Amino acid sequence: MPIMLKSEAELDVMREAGRIVGQTLAGIREMVRPGLNLLEAEAFVTEQFKKHGAIETFRGYDPAGKPPYPSNVCASVNEELVHGIPRDRILEEGDIVTFDLGATYKGFVGDSAITVAVGKISPEAKRLMEVTEGALWAGIEAMGTGTHLNDVSAAIEDAIPAEYSIVREYTGHGVGRQMHEEPQVPNYRRRFRGPPLKPGLVLALEPMVNIGSPRTRELDDSWTVATEDGSLCCHFEHTIAIRKGQRPEVLTLP
Repeated sequence: MPIMLKSEAELDVMREAGRIVGQTLAGIREMVRPGLNLLEAEAFVTEQFKKHGAIETFRGYDPAGKPPYPSNVCASVNEELVHGIPRDRILEEGDIVTFDLGATYKGFVGDSAITVAVGKISPEAKRLMEVTEGALWAGIEAMGTGTHLNDVSAAIEDAIPAEYSIVREYTGHGVGRQMHEEPQVPNYRRRFRGPPLKPGLVLALEPMVNIGSPRTRELDDSWTVATEDGSLCCHFEHTIAIRKGQRPEVLTLP
């Protein structure tokens, strides 16, 4: 079951967790350039979290059957979709790179991801990024009180043109005291409406879109997920709270 926020004080803590994530990702975005080593981004996250009193949500995360995740941020380049482990890799002109980040602050989690262009990128890469981020905001706009979970999933799917592929193995999710809580939030519509969206519910929406096939594969490091056909892919994410009588509140903006 999802954990519902019970008070404005709890929401304030989640706002701070989200603000730390959003500001750290904004700092990483400013760092990105041809010649950046991914390990520089990891070091920056460590510095920022220490400054703000946040705990690295990702480091040591060990779901069943996997080794503990070894870093504080996921960095996935080009055909890598999610969970890329930062390593001694230099970004090159024309790359696109997704940074996915979670912070735990006073017991609550903020979770967000951005895809960033490295220098001048191809028109197809630019369009992919625009489509994926647009799908995220379409899902957010559908998160009104009284709507149902499938309304959000359908809005995300409808914002993605038919020539792109929607990844189905990975979804958005509830978030609160844990990084992954119920319910799952698919990026495509299903036959049933799903639960109603009630005040106090917090969801992480994260559309994942490929230029080629929707199929993915896990690399030998047991974490990095890449497109099976080597095509470009993209991922954006925000943590959003449902508010009574108000528009959904994005908690992970800088």
